[in-house]
Amino acid sequence: MKDVTSVLRHPVISEKTYALMERSVYVFVVDPKATKIDVRHAVERAFGVKVDKVNTMNRKGKATRNRRTNTVGHRPNTKRAMVTLHPGDKIDLFES
Repeated sequence: MKDVTSVLRHPVISEKTYALMERSVYVFVVDPKATKIDVRHAVERAFGVKVDKVNTMNRKGKATRNRRTNTVGHRPNTKRAMVTLHPGDKIDLFES
């Protein structure tokens, strides 16, 4: 996992993540095979900041049902990383 784009997929946009951004915690959807060290290096390279801590979580996809044919499917499983930055560092993701 050397390439930044292969590790970081996209940031998570929600009310909870906006509240976390005020405390220098950013949430990204990452590659399921990526380790915490891979995520740390990718964020530091992509945004030029110093990372203090990385927490990862594997989220199982929800089961879905097709109403017409009554078949059961699943949303994809995802892996998320909560990245805590060094005090004073900031990622300008959504500020204009």
